[in-house]
Amino acid sequence: MSELSKARIPDAPAIQRLPLLQLILVGLQHVLLMYGGAIAVPLIIGQAAGLSREEIAFLINADLLVAGIATIVQSLGIGPMGIRMPVMMGASFAAVGSMVAMAGMPGIGLQGIFGATIAAGFFGMIIAPFMSRVVRFFPPLVTGTVITSIGLSLFPVAVNWAGGGAGAAQFGSPIYLAIAALVLATILLIHRFMRGFWVNISVLIGMCLGYVLCGAIGMVDLSGMANAPWVQFVTPLHFGMPKFELAPILSMCLVVVIIFVESTGMFLALGKITGQEVCPRMLRRGLLCDAGASFFAGFFNTFTHSSFAQNIGLVQMTGVRCRSVTIVAGGLLIVLSLLPKAAFLVASIPPAVLGGAAIAMFGMVAATGIKILQEADIGDRRNQLLVAVSIGMGLIPVVRPEFFAHLPLWMSPITHSGIAMATLSALTLNLLFNILGGAERAAINDCHAHPH
Repeated sequence: MSELSKARIPDAPAIQRLPLLQLILVGLQHVLLMYGGAIAVPLIIGQAAGLSREEIAFLINADLLVAGIATIVQSLGIGPMGIRMPVMMGASFAAVGSMVAMAGMPGIGLQGIFGATIAAGFFGMIIAPFMSRVVRFFPPLVTGTVITSIGLSLFPVAVNWAGGGAGAAQFGSPIYLAIAALVLATILLIHRFMRGFWVNISVLIGMCLGYVLCGAIGMVDLSGMANAPWVQFVTPLHFGMPKFELAPILSMCLVVVIIFVESTGMFLALGKITGQEVCPRMLRRGLLCDAGASFFAGFFNTFTHSSFAQNIGLVQMTGVRCRSVTIVAGGLLIVLSLLPKAAFLVASIPPAVLGGAAIAMFGMVAATGIKILQEADIGDRRNQLLVAVSIGMGLIPVVRPEFFAHLPLWMSPITHSGIAMATLSALTLNLLFNILGGAERAAINDCHAHPH
């Protein structure tokens, strides 16, 4: 490995100390990358529930507050919760389909969603110790497949951003493509010609350059910012007491199981990147934090929370693996939740700017999965079939989201999640081919090794 490569990806422990300025800048990168995803869920649910713009803004601030607290707990480790790795938390997309349906149901609405979130979080805390024992079912073959699928399932998000945003009137306009290309080229050139600190903040530099350019040509929309208050505190139970209805609760409990499956894959991916072995005890702490965040979120006017896959790519790309960075990022999220004007400013980053950075980072997640697959016996035809089918299953919701539209609604958290589809497929096929079929395979291998 060259000296330059060593500078890019330092072999640093998870609690390495960085200068304060570097901590803040790298933490800000994490916030900027996950901010769009963090505000998307409350935005979608708020619109589905028919809330006013002010109420939707309150939902977004509530989500930022819970995401910040959950990120700090997950990264720092408090009591029995927190995996103590550089993890960013935010509202999970796994529940969006179910919650949109609930928002329109008579007698359910937001209060029913919050009640179901609280109950599902409590359910998650009960089952987390049992779910944490599944680590042995995630050998490199399964882990590599899942992580590759995470990167591939995120990639359409990066492409939509780079084209100007999924709802852009002139999607794919040359100006959007040029901005995304500028951000991407800046990141690549920094990695090629610089080292150390500059590589660590390469994504932030690229995004700042893109933002300044967009501002100069009038692409940054700050309308309405003047009306936003300077400070606003998130109060619990702002929309009234939560309602506990059986059907929404069962639906959200299924969502929590899916979140656990997704989070397990993400934690294992992060473990590979940071050089830490994720044991069942660590996984239990991580899943307990996911469930605890969801339980807490229901009281604070927001939704089920989980770790964010996007930020795994940033850890791999910058080589900054210490959890103090995400602890700082969690603090920044809390500050943003209290300062609506600052949150408004971050939300004004044009999608094309995010897209240029995301193309590199989401691709890095897939590249990490491919690297892990090299540890598996990928020359075996059955294992090749496992990888092929699992990645294919993971891409179905990405390529045609309506593919499973005629299946029951309760299945939507699974069928609309490429990560969940790939994970369940890889686990099932590994069980079929390598665990239940282990004795048969050993006999075949022995026969090949000692022919008559």
